[in-house]
Amino acid sequence: MAEGGAARRRSGTGTVAGRGTRIPRVPGFAPQRDGGAPKQEGKALRRRVPRSRHAELVVHPGRPDAVAAVVASNAGRLPELTPIRVGRMAASPFAFLRGSAGLMAHDLSASPVTGVGAQICGDAHAANFGLYGDARGELVIDLNDFDETLHGPWEWDVKRLAASLVLAGREVGADEDTCRAAAHDAVGAYRRTLRLLAGLPAADAWHAIADEALVSHTDARDLVGTLERVSEKARRNTSARFAARATEPTADGGRRFLDAPPVLRRVPDEEAAAVAASLGDYLATLPTDRLPLLSRYAIQDVAFRIVGTGSVGTRSYVVLLLDHRGEPLVLQVKEARPSVLLPHVEAAGYRVPPAGHEGRRVVEGQKRMQVVSDFLLGWTTVDGRPYQVRQFRNRKGSVDPAALAADQIDDYGRMTGALLARAHAHSADPRLLAGYCGKNEELDVAIAAFAVAYADRTEADHADLLTAVRAGRIPAELGV
Repeated sequence: MAEGGAARRRSGTGTVAGRGTRIPRVPGFAPQRDGGAPKQEGKALRRRVPRSRHAELVVHPGRPDAVAAVVASNAGRLPELTPIRVGRMAASPFAFLRGSAGLMAHDLSASPVTGVGAQICGDAHAANFGLYGDARGELVIDLNDFDETLHGPWEWDVKRLAASLVLAGREVGADEDTCRAAAHDAVGAYRRTLRLLAGLPAADAWHAIADEALVSHTDARDLVGTLERVSEKARRNTSARFAARATEPTADGGRRFLDAPPVLRRVPDEEAAAVAASLGDYLATLPTDRLPLLSRYAIQDVAFRIVGTGSVGTRSYVVLLLDHRGEPLVLQVKEARPSVLLPHVEAAGYRVPPAGHEGRRVVEGQKRMQVVSDFLLGWTTVDGRPYQVRQFRNRKGSVDPAALAADQIDDYGRMTGALLARAHAHSADPRLLAGYCGKNEELDVAIAAFAVAYADRTEADHADLLTAVRAGRIPAELGV
């Protein structure tokens, strides 16, 4: 079946009638047709892929064990940093899930899919949502990590989110009913938000943004206090605050990064010069109206900085810029590797585009999924490797789902489910997805069952990794 659902009904003449004249059909615009067709196409998909089938967890006979999967995923990373990555993954089953997007994609490749494609995050676990500042400094909440983004099955993002909520709930001590409810409610919010967007004018649905109305719509009022505290912290999380702690003045009146290994370390002059020089190519990836702003900053210093869980071991730099008043702006230059989902998406029957610049893939995927993106988002190449470039500490804040109160997990699930639906609706017609997902809870129940089963599978994988770490079969640095 072609991606995007059943073939659209098109005029055989290539034109459509309108107000007494004949208007040519223009590629890139929708044909004139019954406004209810996408919803009906979505409903028709249920006959081929019943929603109840999404409860299935199919484990391949040749599935790699947890240790082999982690070792394989370390290929190409800086070897001196992979023990830190392993240590972070070994911290908990939820942490293991965060670092094993490729293993989960391997498992999902045998699961049923509708064939409807969307720009997916590829790593939509519950900790990959957060706050960040827009160009005016206002806070937005949305998905905020796109290293694995590509065109693929929308169901995979929903299932990864649901499974992560079960694991986060278990980590905070919630009972099994509460954990299952969090997954169930996330899918329900996803489904209801698609219906809401499907009923809006196209432009209104496109520009729908996360705000207090979203929290109210998803019945996540118990999160309001938590979000307020995170928002206050995010407003203080700026380049200036980071630079005040992580840099020191130099004799010539500038500043340079402090050496604080292993998380932050200075780099040799040649390496720093290569990263700085790459920003020239980065400028060419930005809209031209951004260039006068950056021309008012001077590049001061470059350092290496470890970030995240799944990203540990990849090359990631911070670049310090200062304006004429000595006010800092910090950019992150982060290595972009091919999405770990790529072979599994292809195995699931989705077209894989020709290889291109991986930084561009990440940036363009992010812009397709977010309503508001970092206005300095771009890409570059350093020593032949692709990188994405973005602001560092751009008023970013996040809710740690594994630190919420047990009675807040389902609220958080509803909020993130709604955000994920809005992100998918930028690339997949919300009417089509809403038609498939439907009005009742059949999909919610099915994916919640999958989420519990996959959480059990992840706990077993984590236990295997922890055993290997304790036996010294795989190097790990715990607590870094």
